[in-house]
Formats: sequence, C-alpha cells, structure tokens
Amino acid sequence: MKFDITNTKEKMEKSVDVLKKEFSGLRTGRASVGLVEPVQVDAYGSKVPISQVSNISVPEARLLTVQVWDNSLVSAVENAIRSSNLGLNPMTEGNLIRLPIPDLTEDRRKEIVKLASKYAEDSKVSVRNIRRDTMDLIKSLEKDKEISQDEMFDYSEQVQILTDKIILRIDEIYSEKEKDILQVWWIMYWKNIILLN
Repeated sequence: MKFDITNTKEKMEKSVDVLKKEFSGLRTGRASVGLVEPVQVDAYGSKVPISQVSNISVPEARLLTVQVWDNSLVSAVENAIRSSNLGLNPMTEGNLIRLPIPDLTEDRRKEIVKLASKYAEDSKVSVRNIRRDTMDLIKSLEKDKEISQDEMFDYSEQVQILTDKIILRIDEIYSEKEKDILQVWWIMYWKNIILLN
C-alpha cells in the first residue's frame, strides 16, 4: 500500500469548512442567513433547523426576513429565534418574520472576536490531530516495510507542508472575520474622535 495524501487533505479541508460555517453564524452587524441557520424550531413533534420550515432572506444590509411556510409554526419559529440568544427581536406580520439587526456594542464585538478566536483555535487543533494521525500511519507503513525510510521522510514532509498551508488559511480566515467584526466599531470610534476635536 502506497501513501496517498488526498484523504488527509480532504479531512483538513473539512475542518476549514466547519470553521467557515461557524463564522457565518457570528454576528458582525450585517444581516447574514448564516446568523439564524443554527436556530432549531419545535415543529411536528421534534426539533428541526429553521431552514426546513421557512425561507430566510436578506432584503437589506441590516434586515433578515423569515417566511414561514406553515402558518401554524409562526409562533414556534418566533419563540425559537427569541430564545436563541442571538439578540434579535422578531417582528411578525402574518407568516413573515422581520429581524432587524441591531448595532453591536464594543463589548459585544470583543466577545464575538473571542468566540471567533476559539473557533479558529479549535479548527487548528483538529488539523493538527489529522496531521498526527497521518504521521502515525506513515510511520506504521514504514515499520511494516510497505514504504521505504526515504518515502517516509518525503511523505512526512508533504503532510507538514500541507498542515502549514491549512493553518495559514485558518489564520487568514480568522483575521478577515476579526476585521469584519471590529470594522464598524473603529469607524464609529474615529468619527467620535473627530467630532470631539
């Protein structure tokens, strides 16, 4: 059996995809469908994702709308949003729920940055665990004489290069998200400084 890095790469890419999904649920002051995607609604005797009982859209930069398909579920969807700790205040008109996105305070932005940092760190740990498992596999292949020692070093180097690339991507994604979260706060801060002077 020869070693193939494709499986390792796919697993690492999945860690990055999970991180992106987690980041899409973090509020930045702009409306995003990903913000309410984690909300679970009590419907038909079980908890289901909000996207399975409604259509979510972003008609404006600071507004989400949730079009509930079944009128009997409107209050369940509204309650699920209220109890989700997203800081959103649903306004219901028939089966349409409007979710205005309020401004984030400086403290709330800092909390969100901390959470984003934790998600990024968890993602790196996941990638490093995949690297460790792959390195163990390479060593066992060499030990069982399925690959040579030179191949073992070569494959190990390939895995390390891949790991470094993925970790760098995670750092870049986190850096972008951090900028996105803090951006409006800095604009407001500098406007206030200018107004005071």
